[in-house]
Amino acid sequence: MEIPTVAVATLATQYKRNLFHKIDAIFDLFEMEKRIPRRGFAAVKLHFGEEGNTTFVRPIFLRRIVEDLKKIGARPFLTDTCTLYVGERSNAVEHLELAARHGFQPSVVNAPVIIADGLRGNSYKEVSVGGKHIEAAFVAKEIAEADAVIGVTHFKAHELSGIGGTLKNIGMGCAARKGKLAQHSNVAPKVKRKRCVGCKTCVAVCAFHAISMADGKARIDPEKCAGCGECITACPEKAIQIQWNETIPVFQEKLAEYAKAALMGKEKASLFFNFVWEISAICDCNPHSGAPIAPGIGIVTSTDPVAVDQAAVDLICSPPKEVREALHLPYESMENPFEKAYPKTDWTIHLAHAERIGLGLREYRLVNVDTME
Repeated sequence: MEIPTVAVATLATQYKRNLFHKIDAIFDLFEMEKRIPRRGFAAVKLHFGEEGNTTFVRPIFLRRIVEDLKKIGARPFLTDTCTLYVGERSNAVEHLELAARHGFQPSVVNAPVIIADGLRGNSYKEVSVGGKHIEAAFVAKEIAEADAVIGVTHFKAHELSGIGGTLKNIGMGCAARKGKLAQHSNVAPKVKRKRCVGCKTCVAVCAFHAISMADGKARIDPEKCAGCGECITACPEKAIQIQWNETIPVFQEKLAEYAKAALMGKEKASLFFNFVWEISAICDCNPHSGAPIAPGIGIVTSTDPVAVDQAAVDLICSPPKEVREALHLPYESMENPFEKAYPKTDWTIHLAHAERIGLGLREYRLVNVDTME
């Protein structure tokens, strides 16, 4: 496999060269007009942000990506899928209403917004992947039937995958509800009874009725639990915690196999943007964002979904000299903020598995868009 190119466009800008100009340069660098068939449907996969979250990628950046796709003759649409947990993104109607409130409207982004797995998250195409854990994946139908996938990801930490990058956005985000359940099904959290105050918040958010109260404390039925993790983030006392056992690596490997399924047949017709700033410790699925855990870098892009995630971590932890100077970073290297946020989660597992199954490479060639003419 050829060593992939990863482009970094830093947050440093000039009067005649802003971030939008750099996005244009990225399209030119990767010659996307040769990758996406003319009049091909391009699914721009993003996260519209939960109500109260403020770190999702802004609509103005999506508009520029849409305009660049239209310039090469593609037919783009913005898309996401229904969530496994209960909330405003668990059905297409409320999901679209939320997207509109966050500015993702055709009049703003210059493209339609489509929920890829239908009204209730059960519209999918079964894709044979023959993986270690996943024989056939349930990929959201409109993504499976698209001609190209453009991943647009807010890069952050995540309690289960360590990092919430492109592989997480594509692997989990392109799965229909049945596919999300298949990925989470072996991950059951536990209740730390000393912390539990019996507020019943977890009972209210559990979509699978797996949580009940016993002696004033929450109790989780592992037979009913889907492992979605919503109760973990909802608990105000942090009394519900992941059981850090062999199921976490299994979850991450399933994630990689679902990413492979979502990109099946579109491997050479896709592009992946990691927006590496406002790097939070929690997923955008939460109704808040939290303070950044690392300095912002810029936009990291590749046609390789594995390399783009590896490069994002590398650029945060050990930025090259020209990036440090452009951003006035006061360090040559820093402690990995993702390992610090979730010390018991190995973020490399899903990248390594994705590499093993031929989805991409962790090795890459870095190109600085800032120095391109």
